[in-house]
Amino acid sequence: MKAIRLFAKDRVHALKNVALVAACVSLMASCASGSYDVAALQASDAGDQKTAISLAKKEVARFSDPDQCSRTTNHNCGTLALAYGSLAEYQILDGDRVAGEGSFRSAKGALSLTDPKIRSSATAIVYRDVSEAFWKVGDRDRAIAVFKEGRAAGADQYLYMSAAAQAVDQQPTIGNGQAPSRPPVRPATK
Repeated sequence: MKAIRLFAKDRVHALKNVALVAACVSLMASCASGSYDVAALQASDAGDQKTAISLAKKEVARFSDPDQCSRTTNHNCGTLALAYGSLAEYQILDGDRVAGEGSFRSAKGALSLTDPKIRSSATAIVYRDVSEAFWKVGDRDRAIAVFKEGRAAGADQYLYMSAAAQAVDQQPTIGNGQAPSRPPVRPATK
């Protein structure tokens, strides 16, 4: 009788292990299949923004279907927001600010549908990447504005790893957290 119980326990344990292995294999396969984001990042790092844009558009297409992200299904809205944020970054780095701003608006739309549990992290990544792109192309004012907008939108600490965050930290502030106004310039007296 004891041998039968041990055999049953071993069999249940073995079935649990098989199920666990199958779940892990399935998860790994879904993460590895058809993702364009890594290739886009590599292309961008190599200076090939056109290829990065093309690949990022494919990544956006993967998650743009209503069954992926919509008002009724939001399980991939965070991923869609990140894809749009990357696309915006590559477009800005390529010199197409208008397209970059459009993709950034689309990222914000996807963020509004993102599960609240992950929204602050996704917000931080999107806003940081877009802010960094503006910083890299020399538009410091827009980079800082995007940083501040991300902070107001509830981004988590990842946003503070941007060059714009460091620039904002170095600006003098008054009690309400805003930069002090400059005193009026008075003409020199004789």
